[in-house]
Amino acid sequence: QVQLVESGGGLVQPGGSLRLSCALSGSIFSIYAMGWYRQAPGKQRELVAAITGGSPDYADSVKGRFTISRDYAKNTVYLQMSSLKPEDTAVYYCNARRSTYYGGGDFWGQGTQVTVSS
Repeated sequence: QVQLVESGGGLVQPGGSLRLSCALSGSIFSIYAMGWYRQAPGKQRELVAAITGGSPDYADSVKGRFTISRDYAKNTVYLQMSSLKPEDTAVYYCNARRSTYYGGGDFWGQGTQVTVSS
């Protein structure tokens, strides 16, 4: 099993910045990909950014504004968000995808609220 704990959400004005953190624990060796998803009220959960061993991927709506990174020494994944817009308001979830070699599957954090408003 893998446990994920997010932090760093909050209220920020349009144009501001926030950094989300996701601390991993448990069978971290089994994880091959990490990502951040978000879900706004009345909408489906969507992928925001993902990182494996190669280049990160981003949703078109956040390219150039958000950066995902992974600190292997601290077992933590970050999402640096800049130039925030009201439409970025959502609950943000950290995701860890386990290798099929270890049985596959997804693990999720509890979510952290990000509100962009003046």
